Amino acid sequence: MMPYNISFAGAGRVASALSKRLYQKGFRIDLIVSPSEESGRRLAEECDAAWSADLTYPSSTDILIVAVPDHRLGAVLENIRCKPGTLVVHTAGSFGIDIFPDAIHDKGVFYPLQTFSEGRDVDFKGLPFLLEASGAKSSGTLAALAEAIEGRCYFVSADQRIIVHLAAVFICNFSNHMLSLGKQISDNSGLPFDIFYPLLQETVAKAIDLGPENSQTGPAVRNDGNTIEKHLELLSFSPELQKIYREITMSVIKFHNKS
Repeated sequence: MMPYNISFAGAGRVASALSKRLYQKGFRIDLIVSPSEESGRRLAEECDAAWSADLTYPSSTDILIVAVPDHRLGAVLENIRCKPGTLVVHTAGSFGIDIFPDAIHDKGVFYPLQTFSEGRDVDFKGLPFLLEASGAKSSGTLAALAEAIEGRCYFVSADQRIIVHLAAVFICNFSNHMLSLGKQISDNSGLPFDIFYPLLQETVAKAIDLGPENSQTGPAVRNDGNTIEKHLELLSFSPELQKIYREITMSVIKFHNKS
């Protein structure tokens, strides 16, 4: 493993997870740049790094990882100051290397396909990293970096990565929202949400083992009109939930070619 020195722009969930994992694996973390001194200093202390609010990086930095919200990415990249030859990468799933300014020559994308939350440790073993780079040397560096933290490397085009990012919104973000709505409904029963944990675990396990298209159950896939109408009556307290229930039910029916 090359002894890369790494710096970060950002101190949020992705930057925190990556910087701590890299630090654990023996990489030196030079500098954490964040507009928030509190979160920036806290992360820097955990990685034995320095903190700054200024996007000027030391000459010792070999790789600069930009892990900031998508709406700030362009502005941050425009204002970065680092030595020529520093490999600058971002972690966004919905942007390619075309977002980099011309002044940055060695560039790439280091996108971890995972959901990150504050206070939770992510298992990096086997974690997919969707990579893109401006040249062969940069490609090799990013692959080595991902493998050093036990990730799996996938070199993909920007178009492919954007599609994966979209799919991830359905698979992760929308699914989690459905769980939130399900909890809202189940709270009316007076029973704890943890009674659904075995169901949730089996749903995910079955989707992985059989494929989600082969593991759908429930009244919609059976086109069970009586049960569907009963559910809609129970949701009369919320027209919004009724609307969501109808739309998802029709989507399931159409997907499975029910009439």
